Amino acid sequence: MSDRLSQQFAFLIEADKLKSVLRGTNLCDGSRRENSGEHSWHIALYALIMAEHATRPVNIDRVIKMLLLHDLVEIDAGDNPIHGDHDPAEMEKVEKAAADRIFGLLPQDQAADFRNLWDEFEAAETDDAVFAKSVDRVQPVVNNLECGGGSWPEYKVTPEQLEIRVGVKVKRGAPALWAHLKTRIDAWFTAE
Repeated sequence: MSDRLSQQFAFLIEADKLKSVLRGTNLCDGSRRENSGEHSWHIALYALIMAEHATRPVNIDRVIKMLLLHDLVEIDAGDNPIHGDHDPAEMEKVEKAAADRIFGLLPQDQAADFRNLWDEFEAAETDDAVFAKSVDRVQPVVNNLECGGGSWPEYKVTPEQLEIRVGVKVKRGAPALWAHLKTRIDAWFTAE
């Protein structure tokens, strides 16, 4: 039992490093960049509140688990903003290696379960994962809208980019959320 506890504590201590990974998105008040730990908590809350808007019924417990786990790979890989300039194939390799290392800290049963959830989220083929991806994409949009465009000007984001990189994924799992945000997005870009 002490081996198991040691492994679990090692994982939790490692997970604390996620709080030091700064993201490309600001907090809603614009005061600073959010960190990946804050992001993971916030989108888990988004999922809990917005589950009724999922395209198909979801198991909210599984969705929340995915969202709490999905960015742990950023401890090794860093945050790669959706509008940033990076090689997706290279990032996939780096993130898979990070998942192997980080989830490998856990006892074998938990390591396998959590890695499977992470892989499911990445593949975005199940109803739970599709919805999880949707709320993962919605939260940065809301944050950017709340603080006058946030990082959009820095990344030279266009309405077309938002539609392709974000809207398509959100509409797949929670179209009502995108429809609601689209009016605000259009108004922001019109005023810009």
